Amino acid sequence: MSFFDRAPVRVQPFFGHRSETRLTIAARALRAGTTRTDPFRNRGRLQAMRTMLAQFASREVPGLLVRLELKGPAGLTVDHRAVTDDEGYVRFDVTLLPDWPLPEHPAWETVCLHWLTSEGPQCIEGYVLAPGRITRLAVVSDIDDTIMETGITGGLQSVARNWKRVLAELPDERITVPSADVFYSALGGGAVLAEPHGVGVSYTATHRPFFYISSSPWNLFAYLLAFIQSRGLPLGPMLLRDWGFNRATLGSASHGGHKRVAIDKLMTFYPDMRFALIGDDTQGDLPAYAETVTSLPGRVEAVFIRTRSGPMSPEELAGKAAIEAAGVPLWLGDDYATGDDFLRSIGISTEGETAQIVKAVQKDEGA
Repeated sequence: MSFFDRAPVRVQPFFGHRSETRLTIAARALRAGTTRTDPFRNRGRLQAMRTMLAQFASREVPGLLVRLELKGPAGLTVDHRAVTDDEGYVRFDVTLLPDWPLPEHPAWETVCLHWLTSEGPQCIEGYVLAPGRITRLAVVSDIDDTIMETGITGGLQSVARNWKRVLAELPDERITVPSADVFYSALGGGAVLAEPHGVGVSYTATHRPFFYISSSPWNLFAYLLAFIQSRGLPLGPMLLRDWGFNRATLGSASHGGHKRVAIDKLMTFYPDMRFALIGDDTQGDLPAYAETVTSLPGRVEAVFIRTRSGPMSPEELAGKAAIEAAGVPLWLGDDYATGDDFLRSIGISTEGETAQIVKAVQKDEGA
């Protein structure tokens, strides 16, 4: 215990996002030793298991004062302060000063997080996604079994059957859902090639912003980021959650509830944007997305559901009927390669970064 108490306090920023008026970003304070440059480099199965177990064996630091430094237009610097909670999390949801415009196209911007330890002042950069001023459509995607194969369809028995994937496979060993990279590249509209809107930004945005909403735990943020980067998938903020090995967090109803709340918050944050929703049929995505379609009419442009778990449940059949009744295009398929025809049938272009997703969006964006 004393060894861990002497370990330095480090702050792990998660991806944030902003609008013209609000910015939100979260981080977590942990006691940890020196972070390796490439913690997920394959060094054998035993080391892989140690690396994965280390993602969950976190030692949180509550009560730590963290200062968020924002650099706005004309060199203006604004500070905000918050204290980590009992689980080490600190969350900032701040109102931006007037005249803090968005870039024309989506871009990653930098912020700085500062804290004090016995070794002195510490700081680390965090990254915030800023959709472009002309952005009218964003993409929300699940992760497990939507872009990354898990074999987990809900319940502790499923976790036990697939323990190796959960606890012993590093990001470069995980299996990508077939054709997900091509499909997501088309939806993303290509990389933004303009100059970065910010200093020191090392990430590239896509013309259509991506947000990943998953029931995976925050402990796996770095792991999931490494997977997404290694597969060339569009980067975006990840809205994850606290997770325990119990029915409350492993059941499909809990997954669906988390996603509904997260999507509602995202749509409230960006009231002028529409969203394409992507998920699968293992964690209640179809009923969850159907509730969003019916409760927020006009905000969802299309729903994509990867099917792999067998016949639809009554809840899924009801969700399918609700989405179709609302006139929202719905794709159900087991292979994203077959989704290209569907994209074209509803007016989605796959011709690169100037492509627009739906005809209505094409009109709005003048493409």
